[in-house]
Amino acid sequence: VYLTALLVVAVPVTAGAQSAAEVAKANNPLAPVTAVNLLNYYVSTLYGVPNQSANAMMLRGVFATSSMILRATLPLSTAPSGSGDAVSGLGDFNVFDAFLLTSSESKTQFGVGPLLVVPTATDDLLGTGKWQAGGAVVAVSNVTPAVLVFGLVTYQHSFAGDSDRPTTSLMTAQPGAIFQVGGGYYLRTSGIWQWNTETGDYSIPIGLGAGKVMRAGNAVLNLFLEPQFTVLHDGVGQPAFQVFAGLMAQFPKQ
Repeated sequence: VYLTALLVVAVPVTAGAQSAAEVAKANNPLAPVTAVNLLNYYVSTLYGVPNQSANAMMLRGVFATSSMILRATLPLSTAPSGSGDAVSGLGDFNVFDAFLLTSSESKTQFGVGPLLVVPTATDDLLGTGKWQAGGAVVAVSNVTPAVLVFGLVTYQHSFAGDSDRPTTSLMTAQPGAIFQVGGGYYLRTSGIWQWNTETGDYSIPIGLGAGKVMRAGNAVLNLFLEPQFTVLHDGVGQPAFQVFAGLMAQFPKQ
């Protein structure tokens, strides 16, 4: 969160409200633009782990062509160790390549592609110790000029790695929506629902936040903050309350 604030202060932001189309494009996961995103999940409360918190800051690069969008994410995480001390370091690197099935000008867009997770975590508590592969499906629709809805479903399963670590099998679903209120401002919801199909653990968070789209030179900046409450869960260590914050910078093709 502090890094996003520093970046906003350091970059000269152009005055003036962004159009509804620009705000929608800044929040579209299938927008054909190159982007650098700094995202952060701060978990203040975890089920079954009293007086402990966690944090995951993710650096994400997005590289786009006319037919595909490659998204690579490297997390820097802090997790409770169980002994009262926290462990910090790199998490597992993951990459997803979405092949576009529809035109970027379509009102409703679809993308599908493979997903790979690389065990780069510097501590067992910060990653699975497993190579994982799977796939993802993305759908985006501009319901109205002011309303954008999207959905992302992923599945990943381990196929190699540390033989002493348990098999991993994870499914996620992220239903999201953006409601523009004018002047480049918008309301948002984008909680990621997770199911561990090996253990049966799951969490279903619901979020409600706000954001602002603005221009800085050739870049389009998207700054947001979204508190999320878990409404259903099973398993120790699931987040009870978390704050999702981010600064996303898009660089449209010239």
